[in-house]
Amino acid sequence: MNKQSYTLLDGKKVSDEMRKEIAADVQAIVEAGYEPPHLAAILVGHDGGSETYVKNKMKTCNELGFKSTLVRFEEDVTEAELLDKVNEMNHDDTLDGFIVQLPLPSHIDEQKVIEAVDPSKDVDGFHPVNVGKMSIGLPGFVSATPSGIMELLKRYDIDTDGKHCVVLGRSNIVGKPVAMLMMHKGNPGNATVTVCHSRTKNISEICRSADIIIAALGAPHFVKEDMVKDGAVVVDVGTTRVPDSSRKSGFRLTGDVDFDNVAPHCSYITPVPGGVGPMTIISLMKNTLISARRRRNMLE
Repeated sequence: MNKQSYTLLDGKKVSDEMRKEIAADVQAIVEAGYEPPHLAAILVGHDGGSETYVKNKMKTCNELGFKSTLVRFEEDVTEAELLDKVNEMNHDDTLDGFIVQLPLPSHIDEQKVIEAVDPSKDVDGFHPVNVGKMSIGLPGFVSATPSGIMELLKRYDIDTDGKHCVVLGRSNIVGKPVAMLMMHKGNPGNATVTVCHSRTKNISEICRSADIIIAALGAPHFVKEDMVKDGAVVVDVGTTRVPDSSRKSGFRLTGDVDFDNVAPHCSYITPVPGGVGPMTIISLMKNTLISARRRRNMLE
């Protein structure tokens, strides 16, 4: 394998560009005499990761000029109480979109909660109606991480036409939707897609044939140097907390890709953190903006 110079797919830089674009759109909505976009989040319990994610989402809302609302429940909230709140939000005309932060406690059926959300306010893009629309290319809300990945590829003008894309992971939140998006007609898109998962044999061999690898396994450093061909584009979706006594927090975020050894063989690669993560939050904001424009009859 030959080492070469690579370009970082800088999600922070792209998300900052998108922030300016969205903030300008929000200003236009307000100047037209409408209320700003309004996003709400339901947070159950005190999971550290969920607390951080929701805090960042609410902070971003405020920075963009959105209105934001956080609804908190304790860990022992009943499924019925949570579903009642979802139903209330479905009928709240002041809300353009809302999310139920996952994971939920084990006594609550996550799928039932997801399906209870009004698809027109499902800015997370998890409802089966939105997933179905996405799968056949109809307008709807695309879940934030896959949408952010596609936007990153688009803004770096990465050629995906006819390329072999290997997706590692088959989750409903990332793996399956990003595989479908990469197959769609369009740019990015038009790729030949292989989805690998825990039961796939010869993963290393399959990865070596890939022009583009999208790693979404949640397995730190799974993708090694010998799994990536020279010039490949590598998108690392993994964000696992790994203990690190040298950090004040006691941990560091680690991706699914062995970055230090893989990067020298790539043409483009995302860092962790600073790659896909910032794109996920800004894509959620973009979905909320789209909903707000629809509900105010302001779509182009």
